[in-house]
Amino acid sequence: MKLWTVAIIVLILNLPFGYWRANVKKFSYQWFLAVHIPVPFVIAMRIFGGLGWQFITFPILVGAFFVGQLLGGLLNHNWKKFAKTPVSSCLVWNMVQECRTSVKK
Repeated sequence: MKLWTVAIIVLILNLPFGYWRANVKKFSYQWFLAVHIPVPFVIAMRIFGGLGWQFITFPILVGAFFVGQLLGGLLNHNWKKFAKTPVSSCLVWNMVQECRTSVKK
């Protein structure tokens, strides 16, 4: 895989984890998990994508990791403002709840 393809996948992978991280207490156990669970997946994509360990890949993938976390957190904060249903820490569950609410109306 190309570097930018892996970077986009890393960014998308981190959205739900950033969403979760934004809804828990900073430096708590759940916060730690939300930040670190995606790391093995990123390493696996690096290995199986054939990127190797070239220096140029580090800032791009680390940047994609943190941008995904940041955007997930911003999504959480914005979702709380505009949600029609109670907001949980799970992005997927909140999407399902919002779709159910929209279909019922």
